[in-house]
Amino acid sequence: MERLLVLEDGSTYRGRSFGGENFRIGELVFNTSMTGYQEILTDNAYCGQIVMMTYPLIGNYGINRDDYESIDPATFGLVVKDYCEQPSNWRSQESLDHFLKRANIPGIYGVDTRAISRKLRDKGNMKATLCNTDADIEKVVEELKNTELLKDQVSSVSTKKVYPMPNRGKKVVVVDFGVTMSTLRDLSKCGLDLIVVEHDASVETIMSFYPDGVCLSSGPGNPCDLTSQIEVVKELMKQTVVFGIGLGYQLIALASGATVSKMGFGHHGSNIPVTEIATNKVKITHQNHGYAVDVDSLEAASLEMTYQALNDKSCEGIEHKEYPAFGIQFYPQTGDALYGKFVEMIEKGDHNNA
Repeated sequence: MERLLVLEDGSTYRGRSFGGENFRIGELVFNTSMTGYQEILTDNAYCGQIVMMTYPLIGNYGINRDDYESIDPATFGLVVKDYCEQPSNWRSQESLDHFLKRANIPGIYGVDTRAISRKLRDKGNMKATLCNTDADIEKVVEELKNTELLKDQVSSVSTKKVYPMPNRGKKVVVVDFGVTMSTLRDLSKCGLDLIVVEHDASVETIMSFYPDGVCLSSGPGNPCDLTSQIEVVKELMKQTVVFGIGLGYQLIALASGATVSKMGFGHHGSNIPVTEIATNKVKITHQNHGYAVDVDSLEAASLEMTYQALNDKSCEGIEHKEYPAFGIQFYPQTGDALYGKFVEMIEKGDHNNA
């Protein structure tokens, strides 16, 4: 069965359908990862977005029980060049098509993803939607132009209830803006006793657990929309060690007085090089964001840039000069020294809440 991908500039691409039929308008972004489509589709930072994979063959190793980043995926659609209907992998438990049908996420394959990627690189990310071939394209384009992208993604993907991940180590409160399972696993592997709270938890609620540190998770959307959370982070930095990842890192920057701007097409992929300023060493990172902390705003905000993107020179990491707070734009991997830095700052008692 055929299906259409329609962009807000009127571009229409005809392909084959797979997955669900819940057609929604979202921001079309391209991801350059060669593997990891299951983790990408279940990453809550993609809430409200339609993901297009630039690597051509998708679905060949299926879906397994272990690689989810969230239980309830919030992605609005998937666009691929070639879809593999019969996966072959010893870990596979279902096909990508079956997974997308269960989650009611629509997909399209057989379109020229290279041409679409070049368009987005030239013109920036666009609003888009998937639809059936009998849709009135003029009406679809008009609706795309008149529809505003979501602004409350965080509230829809954050936990609605506080829950613990018990351990024997130092106590850390994780503020869930759309936290990934891998982040929780990695923090737990550090021996940290975790309590996960809602995105809108107050300073009083967070500090009532007497945490040794706070981790601000990754998540979707524009950090500037989270005005009350920025104020919460501003107070937390005065009272305990704060570590931010992705959206959490952007909130630390905003709480410190720096500014954040929307990028043309963002960083979405697992092969993005960043330079560690202190050592001049380059690491290949996994990223998913459409906003960047403005480098020119760091000095006045008492922030020091610790990591910088090798390609476009955007800021990828910061550390506060006065408070025990730091953050990174990319996702740290299991065993990353940045988790160790967080633990070390906590164990030093490098905060005012001892």
